[in-house]
Amino acid sequence: MRIDLNGQTVETQARTLADLLAEQGFEAPCVATALNGDFIARALRPATRLNEGVKVEVLSPMQGG
Repeated sequence: MRIDLNGQTVETQARTLADLLAEQGFEAPCVATALNGDFIARALRPATRLNEGVKVEVLSPMQGG
């Protein structure tokens, strides 16, 4: 299926948000996630199903100042 990941269209076999993070190589404990603009808590990622065309944002913390 095709989804929008951080502003880019990607093809994925992932069916859940947790699967997508693993597939794309994100370190799940170290990122924040949003689905169609709504924050998704880490505990809910395995149960959060992905659908064609969904918009996913994955944000990593930054250091420095």
